[in-house]
Amino acid sequence: MITAIFLLVVVAILGAYIASLATTQQTSETLDVQGARAYQAAHAGMQWGVFQALRNGACAGSTSIALAGGLAGFAVTVQCTATPYTEASSAHNIYRIVSTGCSPPSAGACPGIQGGYYVERQLEATLDQ
Repeated sequence: MITAIFLLVVVAILGAYIASLATTQQTSETLDVQGARAYQAAHAGMQWGVFQALRNGACAGSTSIALAGGLAGFAVTVQCTATPYTEASSAHNIYRIVSTGCSPPSAGACPGIQGGYYVERQLEATLDQ
């Protein structure tokens, strides 16, 4: 009888450990996928910021964009600063672009609502034109 109770306790503890391990692994996998999606959101924002700086010659300050499609639920905030300088009597600008992708966003902007399963990725580029 004592052996049977001991075996039941050991099997119950082992079952609880396996359930806990499976839950932890599933949560980790979900956060990994969300992190990759946040990176893609930041990358899309970076491309948009580089386009604005190089094609339009404009630096928009700070712009927040809510994303759709495969990145629904994510937002990207792009910050751009331009620093003018003159070299050999030619005017140039140095653009610093910082793109932050996050989920869930707070009012459509990053940083978002922190806590729970909040993910954020940030990319930065410096351009000379």
